Amino acid sequence: MKFFFDFFPVLLFFLTYKFFGSLPSEIITAVNQFPYFSIDQNNPKDAMFLATLVIILATVLQNIMHFYVYRRLEKMHIISLVLLLVLGGATIIMKDAKLLVWKVTLINWLFAVVFLLSQFVGKKPIIQRLMGKAFDATQAIWMKLNLSWVLFFFIIGLINLYVYYQFGEQNWVNFKFYGLMGATFIFVIAQTFYLMKNATVIESIEDSDKE
Repeated sequence: MKFFFDFFPVLLFFLTYKFFGSLPSEIITAVNQFPYFSIDQNNPKDAMFLATLVIILATVLQNIMHFYVYRRLEKMHIISLVLLLVLGGATIIMKDAKLLVWKVTLINWLFAVVFLLSQFVGKKPIIQRLMGKAFDATQAIWMKLNLSWVLFFFIIGLINLYVYYQFGEQNWVNFKFYGLMGATFIFVIAQTFYLMKNATVIESIEDSDKE
């Protein structure tokens, strides 16, 4: 369920961009009633602006749905929404796709800073707070894993810009959907295997009761 909440705005962005030319004309007409919109399905560059509107609305919906299900809001979802409203809105108004590209990099670099600061503020780094209920590891291991996330977010932010400026908008959209999600998934799996090798799996209370 959490995976769905985290990634469905990106999925809708990707689908809108890819199938822009096949969308019903009624949708384009309705969107063109919004301020700053005058999109034309015969102009492939307009796909980015419609997809930007979709990901903004989807992220608003993401926060509403998450609050309805869990009765709380995720800080990272809110941060992502604020950056989208600012840079995504500027993308639409100024007709400059680079602003949305920079949003992806900035949010990854923000995560890198937050993870890094967590090693100096509080008793536990963020990765330990996230996975500490499942694994029992030494503080040195948690610090190493947390720092690896710092490097991951920083490098992903750089790669994001490199892909856009070197390979163009269409390849960047593919990277945003396949590359970012794939890299994150592989990195999480790698960290899980590392913890399984170097830490102790904490049995849940329910499992203990069954024995």
